[in-house]
Amino acid sequence: MSSRRTIAARAELAGVGLHLGRDCRLAFMPAEAGSGILFRRTDLPGSPETPALVTRARLSERRTQLGDGEGGLHTVEHVLAAVMGAGIDDLVIEMDSAEPPILDGSARPFLESLNAAGIVEHGGAADELRLAECVRVVDGESVYIAHPSPVLDLEVTINFPHPMVGMQKGRWVVNEGSFASELAGARTFGFVSEVESLRAKGLIQGASAENTLALDASGVVGNELRWPDEFVRHKALDMVGDLALAGRRVRARISAVKPSHRGTVTFVRELLAHSHTEGSVIGIEEIMRVLPHRYPFLLVDRVLEFEEKKRIVGIKNVTINEPFFQGHFPGHPVMPGVLIIEAMAQVGGVLLMGAIDDPESRVVYIMSLDNVKFRKPVRPGDQLRFEVEMLQVRGPVCRVRGVARVDGDVVCEAEMAAMVRDK
Repeated sequence: MSSRRTIAARAELAGVGLHLGRDCRLAFMPAEAGSGILFRRTDLPGSPETPALVTRARLSERRTQLGDGEGGLHTVEHVLAAVMGAGIDDLVIEMDSAEPPILDGSARPFLESLNAAGIVEHGGAADELRLAECVRVVDGESVYIAHPSPVLDLEVTINFPHPMVGMQKGRWVVNEGSFASELAGARTFGFVSEVESLRAKGLIQGASAENTLALDASGVVGNELRWPDEFVRHKALDMVGDLALAGRRVRARISAVKPSHRGTVTFVRELLAHSHTEGSVIGIEEIMRVLPHRYPFLLVDRVLEFEEKKRIVGIKNVTINEPFFQGHFPGHPVMPGVLIIEAMAQVGGVLLMGAIDDPESRVVYIMSLDNVKFRKPVRPGDQLRFEVEMLQVRGPVCRVRGVARVDGDVVCEAEMAAMVRDK
């Protein structure tokens, strides 16, 4: 296993954001081993932090977005591509705006800044995402297929109805050297015919011929290509950035046809769902040792992923034999929303209790619930997948954020605070 890596010193860049068009000063900072990639908004009260994880990703047009509202982060794919391409596992990325600077439209300036800061090993083994089986995802026109591989082997195909683009295809074994020489410098591109409609939606407010390859009917406006196939190289660069949302180094042979940010985020979620190994699974016996709940109120069947004090993924198989279906509702069985939240809290309880001594003598109490949203009903035959991440720990009190999915669709999400107490 490779060692975890961070940077040796602080590094800064500044410029205007591509879509929001606002000025931003960005700083890369060293981070502790095991902390992962973390964004920090220095322009907001309390400097809120957002981990670069797919659980925080939102399905947005033309960009990769983490979080919502005032604290949301937009167009982070080029920054994350540079971080992943450099093989960095732990890093703090401070920003004084909601969107990183676009700079020249590629990941190269970010990569050069990271290399200038000095990339160093700092203890512990790097987390890797490895597959035991083939994974296939279709999202609109985007098609992804992944196979087990000891390296990140990326094949990308695009097809745009323009004489300078058309169908382009490329394949790269992505490592530090190949990313720096073959992908990092590939710039974002767009079509002049789309400018008016995109700006009407509040997008590409900071785009210019200096940071975007703009294509009109005859060719590139006010710029020259770095490679004849720079367009497919940039799509591969975007994919590397979005794959960073797995929170670990991706090891897979991936073929992507017409990839999009939305499609790749969905694909990463499926990769994580199929990447667990038997050694990482926590069975029902261990769950019952950690949690005090018993029938009919034990609502966790298995834990698929567990990162101590960081995140957990658990499942609940919903069957028609659940006692609550007798009255909720006769002839139309729907799982009560409060029990979906309870199951999510129990998964979070495994995360919390699994990191303390003598869990049999402790119990977890919910203190508060915030930002609870129910998106779709849960019916008999569904399998609930809960992804819970730790947001903050202060003594016996912690805050977590959970998302519940069925077949990849979000059915519920919530933030909650809980306290561990002696029984």
